[in-house]
Amino acid sequence: MNAPFIPSVGEKVKAFLGREHKLLIGGQWIAAQAGKSFDTYDPGTGRVIARVAEGAAADIDRAVMAARAAFDGGAWGRITASDRGRMIWKLGDLIEQHGAELAELETLNNGKPLASAQRGDVPLSADMFRYMAGWATKITGETLDVSMPGSYHAFTVREPVGVVGQIIPWNAPLLMAAWKLAPALATGCTIVLKPAEQTPLSALRLGELIQEAGFPDGVVNIVTGFGPTAGAAIAAHPDIDKVAFTGSSDVGRIIVQAAAGNLKKVSLELGGKSPVIVFPDADMSVAVPGAAQAIFANSGQVCTAGSRLFAHKSIFDKMVEGVAAEAGKIRVGHGMQAGTQMGPVISKTQLERVTGYIEQGKAAGASVAAGGARIGNEGYFIAPTILTGTTADMSVVKEEIFGPVVCAMRFDDDDIERVARQANDTIFGLAGSVWTRELSTAHKMVRRIRAGRIGVNIHGSVDAALPTGGFKQSGWGRERGREGLNLYTEVKSVIMAL
Repeated sequence: MNAPFIPSVGEKVKAFLGREHKLLIGGQWIAAQAGKSFDTYDPGTGRVIARVAEGAAADIDRAVMAARAAFDGGAWGRITASDRGRMIWKLGDLIEQHGAELAELETLNNGKPLASAQRGDVPLSADMFRYMAGWATKITGETLDVSMPGSYHAFTVREPVGVVGQIIPWNAPLLMAAWKLAPALATGCTIVLKPAEQTPLSALRLGELIQEAGFPDGVVNIVTGFGPTAGAAIAAHPDIDKVAFTGSSDVGRIIVQAAAGNLKKVSLELGGKSPVIVFPDADMSVAVPGAAQAIFANSGQVCTAGSRLFAHKSIFDKMVEGVAAEAGKIRVGHGMQAGTQMGPVISKTQLERVTGYIEQGKAAGASVAAGGARIGNEGYFIAPTILTGTTADMSVVKEEIFGPVVCAMRFDDDDIERVARQANDTIFGLAGSVWTRELSTAHKMVRRIRAGRIGVNIHGSVDAALPTGGFKQSGWGRERGREGLNLYTEVKSVIMAL
């Protein structure tokens, strides 16, 4: 970390970075209507790696028109569910075939370790498309028995919701695109996708693979740009039937307000402040690395990150010492550097946000058990950090930091109700985990934690079949699994007098 690291990438990635990056609208790569573009950066060095078209409201309007034409009267509506599934499966295959290239793009633009992108983001993205490809032929309604006098045949059908606007975050750009696109395509929707302005590159490359997979023009449109312009235009557009958003709770509220214009459907995966609750009987050889992984994976930039660690008083010191030891072993560095286990946070803005929270915690009386500071001056690196002596009223405990910072707190009794109240003392409810070998304790805590996803002796999973989403201010709806399909369908009931 002392000397600047200059990443070396493959020839395909080098060529891709050197291109003029345009918008995908109606099957054509076109410049933004206003002729603007913006820089995109490598957070590991802080240097510009590419320039990307800056779409705005006029470009969103063109993309919506293309998506509407494809949905209402284009070839997409005439394609059978089986053929739709085959296209989606082919896209999964193409992601796998171009996995090395996509992993390098993801690492350069997002900062995550190359090994994480290779072993996680890329294969998981391919798996999501394959999983949803299988659902394309299995979207069904049901027959109903009605009780009114007479003879009737009543049934329901599920139909695609229509034109969908999808706004994805920067923490896992390729995977988040897959989570959004795959179920929408499986149900027969058409899409306007806006990647995060910080990380547009893997989505643009994915757009090229979507064309290669044979999707008709206008089915998937990709508009790069900024949230207050392109993103706001998606949320407010009168001809978009649904918006799917992953990001901060503050932006989620703005989207809900903007969507009220035409009462479009909205699904939201928002912030989290997820508890990791370790009971005295927990297997420490599992709980310690599990708690460290829950907060330090992806530099803590995970909505479901285990950012509040509750450990029983009898094991609290051992737990903190263990997680601190794990933190000390993590190799922090540029994502393209061999052996890197944790990369930078996404930007200078995020670096200042995270370090600002650490300083707030210290000022409020918290102690730093590990980390607590920026690493180096090149790129946006923060040491894995553990804060102790934190209390429920501190900003570091109440608010989502979205960085590699965990607040460790002890609980000093065996009252499960009281522990659950502590865990639930948050506006969020996205995820949580319980670490115990006692089956009764596990079941009781699972029932009592108010969150959309709970792990027992594991903090979470990104498996395609496992629904994820939030209670309270962590969002609306569920992504992944069969539940994820329901976000993109409407139920129509039919009754026929016989």
